[in-house]
Amino acid sequence: MTRRAVLSAVGAGGLAGVSGCLGDIGGGGGGDDTVKYGMLNPMTGPYAGLAEEQRKGAKLAVKTINESDDYDFTIDAKYGDTQADAETGQQEARKMVEQHGASYMMGAISSSVALGLNEFASEESVVYSPGAAAIPITGKNCNEYVFRSETNTAQIAEACSEWTLNNLGSNVWFHIADYAYGQSVLREWRSRMQESNADFSEAGVTRAQLGAKNFDSFISQMKNSDADVVVVGSTGGDLIEFLNQASAQGLSNQKEIMTTTGSFQVVRGALGEKADGIYSGTRYVPQLDSGTNKEFVEAYTNENDGEPDSFARVAYDSITMVANGIKEAGSTDPDDVIETLPGLKMQSLLGENEFRSCDHQAKNPVWVGQNVYNGGEMADVKLITEVNGDDAIPSCDQTGCQL
Repeated sequence: MTRRAVLSAVGAGGLAGVSGCLGDIGGGGGGDDTVKYGMLNPMTGPYAGLAEEQRKGAKLAVKTINESDDYDFTIDAKYGDTQADAETGQQEARKMVEQHGASYMMGAISSSVALGLNEFASEESVVYSPGAAAIPITGKNCNEYVFRSETNTAQIAEACSEWTLNNLGSNVWFHIADYAYGQSVLREWRSRMQESNADFSEAGVTRAQLGAKNFDSFISQMKNSDADVVVVGSTGGDLIEFLNQASAQGLSNQKEIMTTTGSFQVVRGALGEKADGIYSGTRYVPQLDSGTNKEFVEAYTNENDGEPDSFARVAYDSITMVANGIKEAGSTDPDDVIETLPGLKMQSLLGENEFRSCDHQAKNPVWVGQNVYNGGEMADVKLITEVNGDDAIPSCDQTGCQL
């Protein structure tokens, strides 16, 4: 039975008799001083490189909270591998609840996996923080147990779509990885460009299967079109493969390329000099002078070989922001925390932040950035313009969530 089913069955009058059992089926219990967390990262599969950073950020968050006097509880974390597969993700989540007694979960990078975990979290009354960006996660598929610190595709599109038209060109070719994330990118960018006061025309759309290796035919279509700019909605290995082949075929010399994740450290590291000149909606760079970021970067570099990337930031903020909700609630029980967290203002690595009450999406700032190669292992990210969190986030009427 799920924890929610037990609570419904016994009612308020019968809770005393089963209160000692709730922890075994996923409940935190208001008086507990240990919070059991399940960290679900795609350590194998197409997002393995991104998952390493996500896990490092999660481990640092757990260590920071457990060593801090600001919290009167500790986190007991177990780690699982979703393999970027929706079915595997749910199996790992169930294992976390049934074997570890987890009441809180963080992770996934694939939006398809995260959407499955959304449903699981609601069924099991487990607080879940997704590491994926597709709009439906805190849009039409939102629920009261899901709180997202990751910047979503609509926030990126809100900050970058009109800027792209005004600065890179009005005739746009869209290329996406054809799954939940890429489809969300296409929807959000296209709709905003159509509504913009700037000129906009659509030169074409190409869709590649997730994990595709050969983009030759797509790139040829783009080169032979009259597009000014190619907007790419993919990430991880898919984006790296695409940009490698785009460079080899000279696409970047003919068209401007705007990506949604080209500023990610793993992408720049894999591409080296080939990343030069690529534009990107940018969610995070370690040089930010905001919130608690300086302390985070120092602690991360002391623990790891190199600076944190966006995935480490998301994992760290996801766990610490939820921990602040637990602290404010004075209870480790998820049902107490979900009443306290929405709208709770707190410091994050990106400055003062909150999970918006209507959809539990964090109000993150977004930057337009460009990769600039100055030698060394990877290109730097030059931040061109910032859109603050209130201006980047679309209304819940637009995203389709009203909690």
